[in-house]
Amino acid sequence: MTEQVIYLVFGAVLLVALVFDLGLLSKKNQTITIKQALMQTFFWVALALGFFVFMWVEQDQKHALEYLSAYLMEWSLSIDNIFVFILIFNAFAVKEKFYSRVLLIGVLMAIILRVLFITVGVAVVERFEAILYFFGAFLVYTGYKMFVATEDEEMDPHDTKIYRFLKKYLPLASHDGDGKYIMNENGRPIYTSLFVVVVLLASIDLVFALDSIPAVMGISRDKLVIYTSNIFAVLGLRSLFFLLRGAVSKFDYLPQGIAIVLIFIGVKMLTEHWINEWIDKDIQVFISLGVILLCISGSIFYSMIVKKKGVPAEVTDASIE
Repeated sequence: MTEQVIYLVFGAVLLVALVFDLGLLSKKNQTITIKQALMQTFFWVALALGFFVFMWVEQDQKHALEYLSAYLMEWSLSIDNIFVFILIFNAFAVKEKFYSRVLLIGVLMAIILRVLFITVGVAVVERFEAILYFFGAFLVYTGYKMFVATEDEEMDPHDTKIYRFLKKYLPLASHDGDGKYIMNENGRPIYTSLFVVVVLLASIDLVFALDSIPAVMGISRDKLVIYTSNIFAVLGLRSLFFLLRGAVSKFDYLPQGIAIVLIFIGVKMLTEHWINEWIDKDIQVFISLGVILLCISGSIFYSMIVKKKGVPAEVTDASIE
């Protein structure tokens, strides 16, 4: 099967899945329960794994395993996104009944921005392949900073450059417009807090993409793998938010697990010329997948067993419940 046909199948599957998700799994202004979130998370993960099987059958084992490795990498980085999303919702006092639709629009905007970002990134790499060494060094630096980072203070969404830009150039309302994004007041448009939240969600995801997309390129150079793994991971972000929002803060050591993966991929990119002389490409894919699975699952299980010093055993956040 040609790559064009695979893209068409991928697009058709996503279109049907979004219609199913919107029509049957999501209702306007509905509060999502843990059970519903679990069903939706299972739905998107099963769809992503089904595409892995499809790629295995229609392409080959190597590309399928690259896709799975990239998807797991993006999926684990999504948990970091969720923590920031929670901060944004709390900072703008978003009502829980609006969470689902706001997240949906934010995620769809994030997908459009990621597609543009990936397209530019792939074009740059094809023209200037040496930039991969810069990406590798950037991932090593990012991974190191993430590994040694301390939790000093939380990000304040009101202090971000994106919010200050919106506040400077747009008339912003201090309310949610009862679910509306843009309202008319005195004959001119005014943008509600929900509009600001949607823009922040999409923008913050793009900031995270500065790490994740180079990391995926360190796993595979195939455009199909890069696009599909990113989009499937981002589409599952909304249901993952509802499933993990009360527990994401308990994954204390997940950032260290992700950091090790980023450093591993960065070093792999920097030393690829020598690695290719000693290790077969197919074996490299298995090694990358094994390292990702070991680090992510290991850091999650370790977080469940050991608590960081100074962190209470249980933290209750009434604003999240």
